[in-house]
Amino acid sequence: MKVAHENIKKVNEIVSGTVETIGNSRKELLDIVGYARKEYQDIKKELEEVKEKIREVVKEVDFLEVEERKSRHNLSRGSKDFKLHTENDIREAYEMANDLRTRLVLKREERNILIEKGENLEVRLKESFAVLKKAENITKQVSVATGYLKGNLDNILVSADDLCKKQYLGIKIIEAQEEEKYRLARDIHDGPAQSLASIVIKAELLEKLMENEPLKAKEELKSLKIVVKDTLKEVRKVICDLRPMSLDYLGLKATIERHVYNFKEDTGIDVKLKVIGKIDNLDSAIEIAVFRIIQEALSNVYKHSKASKVHLVIENTTEKISVTISDNGMGFDTTKRMETEGITTGGYGIASMEERVGLLGGEITIRSFPGSGTRISLYIPLNEGEI
Repeated sequence: MKVAHENIKKVNEIVSGTVETIGNSRKELLDIVGYARKEYQDIKKELEEVKEKIREVVKEVDFLEVEERKSRHNLSRGSKDFKLHTENDIREAYEMANDLRTRLVLKREERNILIEKGENLEVRLKESFAVLKKAENITKQVSVATGYLKGNLDNILVSADDLCKKQYLGIKIIEAQEEEKYRLARDIHDGPAQSLASIVIKAELLEKLMENEPLKAKEELKSLKIVVKDTLKEVRKVICDLRPMSLDYLGLKATIERHVYNFKEDTGIDVKLKVIGKIDNLDSAIEIAVFRIIQEALSNVYKHSKASKVHLVIENTTEKISVTISDNGMGFDTTKRMETEGITTGGYGIASMEERVGLLGGEITIRSFPGSGTRISLYIPLNEGEI
C-alpha cells in the first residue's frame, strides 16, 4: 500500500512538472505567434503598397506610350513637311520624342521591378502565413495537452470536436484540390498537349519541305504560326483558370469588369454590373472565391439558361460581401437533382459554389422556376483584423 501511494505521488509530481514545463513553453510559443503575426501583417502591408505603386506605374506607362506614339507621329510628319517647319522646330520635336522614349523605357523597367518585387512578397507572405498557422496550431495542441493533464475533460471534448471539424474541412479541401488537379490535367491534355503534338508534326514536315518544296513549306509555316498562336491562347486560358494575374495587380473589381466585358463580347448576353462599396484588397481566399463563383454562374447562364440579360450586383458592407446574379432565362426546377438538369459543369458546378461559400463561413441560396429565370444570392463574412 505504501509503495502504491509513493508511486501515485511520483506520478503526480511528474505530471505537475510536465504541466509547469508545458506552461512555460506555451508562453514562449505565444511570443513566437505574436512575432509571426507581426511579420505577416508587415509583409501584407508592404505588398499592398507595392500593388498600389504597380497600379500607378501602369497608368504612367499607358500615358507615356500614348504620348510617345504622338511624338513619333509629329516627328515623322515634321520630317516629311520640313519646308513648313524650322530646323529648331524639328530639333525640339526630336528631343521631345527622345525624352519620352527614355522616360517610357525607365517606367517600363520600374514596372517590371515592382512586379517582380510583388511576386517575391507574395511568396514571403504565403511562407509567413504558413509559419504563423503552424505556431498557432502548436499553441492550441499545447493547450489541449495541458487541459488533459489538468483533468479538464470538458475542454478536451470541445477540442476533440474542433479537431474533428478541422479534419473534415481538411479532407474537403484535399478533395477539392485533387478534383482541380484532375480538371487541369484534362484541360492540358485535351488542349495545349494536343496542339504541341501537332506543332511537332508540322515542324518535322517543314524540315522535309524546306529543300524540295519551298512554296509549300511557306504555306505550312503560316499554318504552324496559327497553331502556335492558338496554343498560346489555350495556355493563357489554363493559367487564368488557375489564378487570374489581374487579381493580384489590378484588384477584384477590375478583374470582374474585364471578365464581364469579355463575356458580353463572346456571348452577346447583356450583363449589367453594379458594385457597391470597395471590393478590392480583400482576403485572397475571398477574392478568388467571389471571382470563381461569378465566373461559373455566367458560364451556366451561357450554357444552360438561354438568357439574354443578366444583372450582377456586388456589395461590401464592411461586415460581409454579398453577390447577386439574376437572369431572365428558362430557369429550372430546384427540387430536382442538379445533375439531371445539366447544371453541374466539371469542377465548378453549383455544388462547388455552395462548397466554396460554406468553407468561408457564408451562405448561398438559389431560386429558380421553369420559365422564370434564376437568381443566385450569397454572402461571405469579412473578419476585419483577423488572419
